[in-house]
Amino acid sequence: MIVFLRVDHRLLHGQVAFSWTQYVDADCILIANDSVPNDELRKTTIKMAKPPAVKLVIKNINDAIEAIKSGVTDKYKLFIVVESVTDAWRLARELPEIKSINLGGTKVREGSQNISKAINLLPEEVAQLQELVAAGVEVEIRLVPNDRKQRFA
Repeated sequence: MIVFLRVDHRLLHGQVAFSWTQYVDADCILIANDSVPNDELRKTTIKMAKPPAVKLVIKNINDAIEAIKSGVTDKYKLFIVVESVTDAWRLARELPEIKSINLGGTKVREGSQNISKAINLLPEEVAQLQELVAAGVEVEIRLVPNDRKQRFA
């Protein structure tokens, strides 16, 4: 079962690996990203950040969707981490069990607008998030679990 979906351009790092994994009581972290499965250096770096008692799975977006739909992940408390709003949008459109998305860090890019500390969105990402909010998905901005939830509107 999916316990949390986080957008973080750094994917798995100390803050995510320890603070968030403990906070959401996850026993499996799924990195859903189309480039990481084919990038040995990034995979190695991500594996080094994994907490010892937590399973780590790295899949591209379509394979992640298929695995979740098949039920093979049902036995886990699944914490999904994606690199971009677009990846989260793709997952949420295909997986109705996703009821909320945490925005934890999106880097500055040409054309992006800073909407909160560490959150920079392109116009198309704003539209994707607005679509999800209109469909009933909660989108919140929170860098660390202790931060106050800020709703994306």
